[in-house]
Parts: sequence; C-alpha cells; structure tokens
Amino acid sequence: MIMNEKIKAAEVLLIGVDGEELGIVPTREALAMAKALKVDLVCESLMSSPPPCRLIGRGAAKQAAQQEKQQARKREQPPKVKELRLTPHIEEHDYETKKSQAERLLRAGDAVLLTVRIQGKEGAQAKELLERLVRDLAPCGQKQSGIQLSGKQAAVQLNPKDG
Repeated sequence: MIMNEKIKAAEVLLIGVDGEELGIVPTREALAMAKALKVDLVCESLMSSPPPCRLIGRGAAKQAAQQEKQQARKREQPPKVKELRLTPHIEEHDYETKKSQAERLLRAGDAVLLTVRIQGKEGAQAKELLERLVRDLAPCGQKQSGIQLSGKQAAVQLNPKDG
C-alpha cells in the first residue's frame, strides 16, 4: 500500500472521501488537499496511468490492510479439532450442555470429535447417542465419516458447515 509522499506519479486519478471522482489532479495538489482535509492519500493500483488514488481518513487505510491480512491468515489455518467426551448413560441436561458446546465450537469454525467411553455391552447405546447428536447438530455441522466403534470407545467427527 503506497501512501502520501511515497506516491511518485506526476498526476493521479483522485477519488474523494465520499467516493466522488475528482478527476486527474497533479500529485502535489492531491497531497495538499489530503493535508487540508486531514486525511491520507492512498494509491489503489500502480498498474494504470494515472494511478487511481483515494482520500481515506487517517489510519483507516492501515487498519483496513491489517484487518485483511488477519482475515487471510485466519482462512489459511486448518480448523482445529476439539474433543468432547460423553458417557452412554448421559442425563438430558448434560446432553443439552454437550450439544450446545459442540454447536458453539462448530459455529466458531472448529471441527468437533465426539467420543463416548464404552464399558462392557454399551456399544449400541453409545452408537444411538452419537447418532442422536449428529442429527441434532446437522444444521451447523456434517459428519466427516461414519461412527467408529473400537474397543473402549465410539467416536464421530463433525466438521463445520460452510456458510
């Protein structure tokens, strides 16, 4: 981002604070106008001649660029997988609490791994519990694969829905 005195072009296509086009203006005149209005002169593209420049409130351009960088960095990162552990004999209130926790995590963009600890012949109950949770969380997440039953636990991973 090129601002104020760093703009080397002899003349610029000036766009005002409110988005109105002010036409082709010598760079010195545009800088004087920016100082008078207590705003920054920001060059949007060096590819065209004369380069389009915009009058933007002081610091707003830097803040917007910083915010854009932060958003790009956030989009690059893969979603974190958060684990929620349950038991097959869960009470209704506890079920609702775990469901709302999972919903909050999915809406925040993280994947959720739902794990149920199994003892003895609780496999069927665990599978039913996970199927119910997957159904209840369908509006904000979809399962990555089927429910895995293995020895002492049953698990399913839900990924956040896009959009």
